[in-house]
Amino acid sequence: MDQALLVFITVAEKGHFTRAAEELHMTQPAVSQYVQQLERTYGTKLLERGRGQVRLNKAGEIVYLHAKQIAKLYTRMNYLVDDLLHKASGALTIGASYTYGEYVLPRMIARLQAEYPLIRPAISIGNTQQISEEVAGGELDIGIVEGEFRHEKLDIEPLAEDAMDVMAASGHRLAGRARADAAELAEETWIVRETGSGTRAATDAMFDRFGLRPRRCMEFGSTQLIKESVEAGLGVTLLSRWAVRKEIALGTMRRLHVEGMPVTRRFYLITPATKFHTRATDVFKALLRDGGESPDGAATPVNESGNAN
Repeated sequence: MDQALLVFITVAEKGHFTRAAEELHMTQPAVSQYVQQLERTYGTKLLERGRGQVRLNKAGEIVYLHAKQIAKLYTRMNYLVDDLLHKASGALTIGASYTYGEYVLPRMIARLQAEYPLIRPAISIGNTQQISEEVAGGELDIGIVEGEFRHEKLDIEPLAEDAMDVMAASGHRLAGRARADAAELAEETWIVRETGSGTRAATDAMFDRFGLRPRRCMEFGSTQLIKESVEAGLGVTLLSRWAVRKEIALGTMRRLHVEGMPVTRRFYLITPATKFHTRATDVFKALLRDGGESPDGAATPVNESGNAN
């Protein structure tokens, strides 16, 4: 699509040259030059300028309306050609918080490579705060994070529901009990993730819900380290069923039977708040929405209305 038209659309929608330049990752003089070029092409002014703001005049409204239609047609044309060739390709930068990134994402990447071998995925794992900031900053094409939040630079949609349980070593004093109550759990050492992690947010929410004030907490920055510590008998923790599948199968960890459990939360799919994404991003989003296997219903896909299927 003609770059001058794209710049003009952005200026018209932002109502400001500086904001348009930020959106397009261009300098303000470059944005002004594109608009002036378009005005020379049509032989008339398209914008009314004043007090730092700009607005469309009559000629500008005509150009804006048709430029938007051209942009839609251009995008659709590219998608149709891509679909015809079935060749989604190129680099795809993906970020995920620890639980999804370490225990769910590898299976999704395997499916992506089987269906679209020309896509080259690069994966970053971090906590929810880190991943959301990198997607908002354009460093990542797409992210999957834990916990609900808002961000003006991100499109956020529910992806799947996740179930979380209080976990302990198989030999723990509460492991064989029919029920563990809040008072008993408060006496335990709790091993928790760092602030900014979706798992930590879920743990804090559970503490508030049950009125739990643990006598001691140990903060670790890795789910794997937490699991190793729990297996060693250092304390108890709250973890996703995805994260403890192998340990439960091996019998090294057990779920504690606590009234009101499991805790449920959602994984969220996040992308930059723009209408334009690469074909690789779009096909991976579709694959993620389609979902896959889940341990004990632990990650149930969520439909477009936001409800679990």
